[in-house]
Amino acid sequence: MGRPKLDTHPITVRLSAEFIQMIDDARKKETDLPTRPEMMRRMMEDWFEKNAQD
Repeated sequence: MGRPKLDTHPITVRLSAEFIQMIDDARKKETDLPTRPEMMRRMMEDWFEKNAQD
């Protein structure tokens, strides 16, 4: 998996313990157990794919 591409920018987000737990629960369902940042990227990519404006 590794670090994201060099043409990316870090962001800082504060999340509640409950929200972090939901992310961790989703991570455990993945076969490769992604990191929290990777899981958040996957979740956002999925959301954008489902909500893309044509």
